[in-house]
Formats: sequence, C-alpha cells, structure tokens
Amino acid sequence: KASLEKLCKACTFKEMICDINMRKNCYCKESAQFCLESATVLKISDEEVEFLFGCTPEEGADKLLNEFGVSLAMVTLGPNGAYLKNKNGSTYVKCPKVDPIDTTGAGDIFGGSAVWKILQHGKAPEILTAEELKDIVSFACTAAGLSTTKAGGISSVPELDEINRRLT
Repeated sequence: KASLEKLCKACTFKEMICDINMRKNCYCKESAQFCLESATVLKISDEEVEFLFGCTPEEGADKLLNEFGVSLAMVTLGPNGAYLKNKNGSTYVKCPKVDPIDTTGAGDIFGGSAVWKILQHGKAPEILTAEELKDIVSFACTAAGLSTTKAGGISSVPELDEINRRLT
C-alpha cells in the first residue's frame, strides 16, 4: 500500500487507470479504498463489485461514478461480457462465443485492450459517447474472448487483425 501511495503522490497523471484485481490474501481494505478514490478509469469485476459494495454491476458502476469520482467504470462480467459507464451513457456487450481452453490473463487482456481503444478515440474518458463506449467494450470483450482459445497469458494475446476480423 505504501509503495502505491508514494508512486501516485510523486507523479502527476492526467488519468489514473486502475484494475483493482483483488486476490485472496493479496490486498487490504485500505489499498482497495485508495485505488477507488484515486482512479479516473477503473476496471473491476462483477465479483469485486459484489464483494466491495454488495450490489449489481450497474449499481456498482453508478457508485464508482457518483461516490468515488471515477470518470469511466468498466465492470467485467466474465464470459457474459462487460458493462461500461461514464456520465454520458452506458453500454453492455456480451463476449463472443468461443471454446475456451485457458482463461489466464483474459481480464488483463480486456483491460489493456480497452485502454488501447480509449487512446485510439483520443478523448478524455468522461466525454466518450455511448457509441464510443460500445466500440471500446466490443473490442476489449473480443480480445479477451479470443485470448481464452489459447493457452497461457501473454502468449494468448490475439493479433489486432484477428480481433478486427472477429468484429466484422
């Protein structure tokens, strides 16, 4: 926790993107609270929303925006897709149908793909439109879904062409 706080206080970031990524025995409530309060873009799973807030993914996204000041909430729903919300709108996208082999790294691939797509739009997360949110979450869900069809974490990251072919 101390290292994370020191890093965040020493640097000036326009956006603070955080994947809370809670793992049993690897976090403390204070660290989770610090991440929630510091992030402008937050990726969180439906299980983490349930654990932290005891509510639905949609209610959790509202809480993140309204109570913690997050600009963009990205709630992953495992094989069921993801829900994105900012002050301009929200969208839910299902993951593509795949035959999964290994889910290692799928959440990280979702997060990285979503951030890449946000950067491609060239806009601050809080001013993205609902249509742009849908583009971002569709891309990220497709990348994450395709990654589960291969073994491994980094070795399962799909190529951009593969993602784009699946999207069309």
